[in-house]
Amino acid sequence: MRTELAPSLLATPEGRRADEILRACVHCGFCNATCPTYQQLGDELDGPRGRIYLIKGLLEYPDEPESVRIARTHLDRCLTCRACETTCPSGVRYAELLEIGRMRVEDGTHRGLGARLLRRLLTFVLPRRRLFRVLAGLGRSFRWMLPGVLTSHLPAGVNTRWPVPVARQRRVALLQGCVQDALTPQVNAQLASLLDRKGIEAVRVEDESCCGALALHLADQDRAQETMTRNVVALAAMVPDVEAILSTASGCGVTVKEYDRHLAGHERAGEAKVVAEATRDVAEYLREFQFDKRTDVDRVAFQPPCSLQHGQAITGVVEDILRGAGYELVAVADAHLCCGSAGTYSLLHSGMARTLRSEKLRRLTAARPHVIATANVGCQTHLGAGTNVPVMHWIELLR
Repeated sequence: MRTELAPSLLATPEGRRADEILRACVHCGFCNATCPTYQQLGDELDGPRGRIYLIKGLLEYPDEPESVRIARTHLDRCLTCRACETTCPSGVRYAELLEIGRMRVEDGTHRGLGARLLRRLLTFVLPRRRLFRVLAGLGRSFRWMLPGVLTSHLPAGVNTRWPVPVARQRRVALLQGCVQDALTPQVNAQLASLLDRKGIEAVRVEDESCCGALALHLADQDRAQETMTRNVVALAAMVPDVEAILSTASGCGVTVKEYDRHLAGHERAGEAKVVAEATRDVAEYLREFQFDKRTDVDRVAFQPPCSLQHGQAITGVVEDILRGAGYELVAVADAHLCCGSAGTYSLLHSGMARTLRSEKLRRLTAARPHVIATANVGCQTHLGAGTNVPVMHWIELLR
């Protein structure tokens, strides 16, 4: 792709990186074939190729308000599922370019008061683990007072109990996550028990902060870097004493694994690289072990989150672990497509999110599974709100 970015922009790391990514695109359009929003809307501007052109326009002609407004509409609709990156034969790093485009949009337009307040509320409440845990508990108690778009994301509370701490030679640091710690705390408790039986101690990082993904996707770069930096400080101190930093939420995992990119040039860049290299999705770590079935169900439909299969490029690992434990995995058509959760997307674009969920659940339940398994808290709660088939994290199926 030919580009004509201004010299002042090319003088910045952001501008040079954007130019590099744009020039890698060859306009083939293969990305549209796997883009959920393009499949639903059929609008070129709601596919990756169209959005790349919009971002190119933002960077070449930043002083055209109408172009910025149009770009905001279509960039907002992107799920950041990164299926296009898996499909792209040229290796275009679309997610990086999207981050740059969204930041330009936020700098060049003014959202309505309601939209601004909602986005600020989300970036203030959700990353604060203790605050969100309290609010989630209140929400469960007063569920009848809340709008459906909120209650659907509040599963019933689950009693959790970690194993009694025993000092082990083998130790891992286990990320709690801000939302997961409040909505599905049983997942990490179950993992801690699994590891304990294997002679591995799961250590909680008390000073852990939000991974920064939420603010990043809402183009709040300052807040994203602030939370990432706090997390880096807490996690880097753990690295010498643990085998790995584990995440059971693939959305958090993909973000932490990219800390070296997000904090490049930052004073904590060295520590960020150490943390990124030490981080593993739980499936990567557990693939060496053998497990048994924990439930009496047999047929499982596995929904690989986009952050797992596209963001982290981990495919087939969870499926092999579940089969090894004795489960039958049913075939699921178009497993590469997003379920519509996508972090805060299901709150900010609830109509599209529900449409994508319906399509995903139709495919997941076609073979009549006993349970749907997934690997990310957002997918788990989003899908669970739309079906009577139990939706669980795959860790909950193992013993």
